[in-house]
Amino acid sequence: MRKILVTSALPYANAPLHIGHIVEYTQTDIWSRFQKMRGNQCWYICADDSHGTPIMLHARQKGISPEALIAAMSEEHQADFRDFRIGFDNFHSTHSDENRELASLIYERNLAAGHITSRRIVQAYDPEEKMFLPDRFIKGECPKCGAADQYGDNCEACGATYSPTELKNAYSVVSGAKPVEKETEHFFFKLADFEDMLKAWTRGGHLQPEVANKLDEWFEAGLREWDISRDAPYFGFEIPGHPGKYFYVWLDAPIGYMASFKNFCRKKGLDFDEYWAEGSDTELYHFIGKDIIYFHALFWPAMLHGAGFRKPTTIHAHGFLTVDGQKMSKSRGSFIKARTYLDNLNPEYLRYYFAAKLGSGVDDIDLNLEDFVQRVNSDLVGKVVNIASRCAGFISKRFEGRLSAELPEPALFKAFTDASKSIAEHYEKREFSRAVREIMALADKANQYIDEKQPWVVAKEEGREQELQDICSMGINLFKVLMVYLRPILPGTAEDAEAFLNLDALQWDDAHTPLLGHEINKFKALMTRVDPKKVAAMVEASKEDMQAKPQKAAPRQKAQDAIADTIEFDDFAKVDLRVARITRAQAVEGADKLLQLTLDLGGETRNVFAGIKAAYDPAELEGRLTVMVANLAPRKMRFGVSEGMVLAAGPGGKDIFILSPDEGAQPGMKVK
Repeated sequence: MRKILVTSALPYANAPLHIGHIVEYTQTDIWSRFQKMRGNQCWYICADDSHGTPIMLHARQKGISPEALIAAMSEEHQADFRDFRIGFDNFHSTHSDENRELASLIYERNLAAGHITSRRIVQAYDPEEKMFLPDRFIKGECPKCGAADQYGDNCEACGATYSPTELKNAYSVVSGAKPVEKETEHFFFKLADFEDMLKAWTRGGHLQPEVANKLDEWFEAGLREWDISRDAPYFGFEIPGHPGKYFYVWLDAPIGYMASFKNFCRKKGLDFDEYWAEGSDTELYHFIGKDIIYFHALFWPAMLHGAGFRKPTTIHAHGFLTVDGQKMSKSRGSFIKARTYLDNLNPEYLRYYFAAKLGSGVDDIDLNLEDFVQRVNSDLVGKVVNIASRCAGFISKRFEGRLSAELPEPALFKAFTDASKSIAEHYEKREFSRAVREIMALADKANQYIDEKQPWVVAKEEGREQELQDICSMGINLFKVLMVYLRPILPGTAEDAEAFLNLDALQWDDAHTPLLGHEINKFKALMTRVDPKKVAAMVEASKEDMQAKPQKAAPRQKAQDAIADTIEFDDFAKVDLRVARITRAQAVEGADKLLQLTLDLGGETRNVFAGIKAAYDPAELEGRLTVMVANLAPRKMRFGVSEGMVLAAGPGGKDIFILSPDEGAQPGMKVK
């Protein structure tokens, strides 16, 4: 028996869950349920990530304490998880005594080993709110390329990284006030101390190859010290011995895995050190999104190693969810909250659809709503459930619910049970889509068997009672094997099937044992077809959610930019402004603010990246005329080469407005 501890990334306790979150928890839940069915001791642990400036400000906005906010959100999160059949063994909070103890312990051990230092730094400070501002709470113009509405740590227009103090015309997202520079003492984790260990660990089979390759970029750039402290006011844990200084949320968030398990150990009498001590022979797996791999695959193992704890066995990263081929959108109704889905549809529809798409890589997966309806109806209702419904009635009515004492087709049953090994390998390797394909191929064979034997015809002919019982008993046995294989994906449906089959909870090895002379219960519908009208209602409800949501007050606008220094006409004449038609607009994967625009200059096309994503839906831009700088030197960005710049006005974010020429202008015309 293997001893396994598995975790999912901790949901942030500042907002409801949406179906994009559910991808990860479904993936992890399927894998952990499979391990339990195999007889392994597998604990699935999670918690709410409950600290940080956003939670502090959100609670203040609602007029409640941060503790009250995270308690309410925890209740909501756990209800959503429960209804999506996510089977946590323990769900806790990072705002807990266990997390405080462990965060302090890991900090103090790394401090004693010389891996933490402190120094005074200059940081942006909001004079109105009297608080230091996290990088993401400062916006301004990029000091490298001048792009507006960029966050305080990096520019999504040109890819530059910088400190918040370098931003031009910076303003606080909290109050709108201009930040001032103020000196403060901060604490830093010396990540470079662990460079050799991390290089070996990241290439030691603990990560997917594509993830390990991505991390090489960080090694090439040099591992910099990591700022692990924040100043009051802040919602989190104070750093031991330093009043007014708090652990940065990303320090204690992953420690929340350990804290939740420690809480579980106290409840169950388990040995915490058996799973977390250096040299432990248990298995530790983290399932996370690809956007947080940096924290989990560099900082996290380094912190653990420096404090004398074991490192993860493997970290499994996954991609993002798109809906109908596009990023989830509130305006289109495809930004679907978990609860909105649950109010309209069976959770196991979505669990199955995600499983049918998920592999072991980090590729994004798409929820195509039309395909979703067709696949669930075809596979689950039309194939799997159909097997039981076609056979159960004859067994109940003609044979008092009793199955045959022998199987008429032992070779067919063996073909089904022989598939157990390969399907198990797919589950183990997180190749769920392959497992689903193999299971559905078996379902096709079972239906083919029933079609060929035609029990509805046999039932009408006298003297063929035993043959009828045998055919239907065979069908029921094949259905049982399929439910064993599908149980990690469809736990609720499997429970209903177990009640129908008059069995205890199915285990993996039960696939090999036929039901002979066994009495089953009367069949009840296990699943109904997906109603397209309910899918449409869910989409509409998602739009209504957005419309009903109260708009938060916009921060005070910063003062109008001063007029720039006077230039000569010859200087202006160097800028070649042209009318351009936007022939294509699309989101840029991995960029929060960028849209990729294909611009027609009257026969010549240009590729331009523009930081206007918050203000425009790509579909609204296509076919529209705008004005661009046509002779700007191409700029190589991490997303590709940008061959110009479109003109826009406004402070940024949603308040940015691209310029459009008057009616009659044509692509390629010069603006002068």
